[in-house]
Amino acid sequence: MGWRPEGDLSIEERLLSPSQLAAYLKVPLTTLYSWRYSGDGPPGFRVGKHVRYRWTDVQEWVQGQLRAARERRE
Repeated sequence: MGWRPEGDLSIEERLLSPSQLAAYLKVPLTTLYSWRYSGDGPPGFRVGKHVRYRWTDVQEWVQGQLRAARERRE
């Protein structure tokens, strides 16, 4: 699979910047960085000096958060 502009990428293939992810999760950017530092947030990786998040990893993390919340209620 060759390089394609972001508009041609499927949702699973997209990478999110920290500001995009913070907007999606509706949390402050500082919270996202705090989660990254403590290892509590979605897994991210560096591309040079830039942090990026795979959409599929974010969705897995969100599902894990939902499962954990359900388990706490039970």
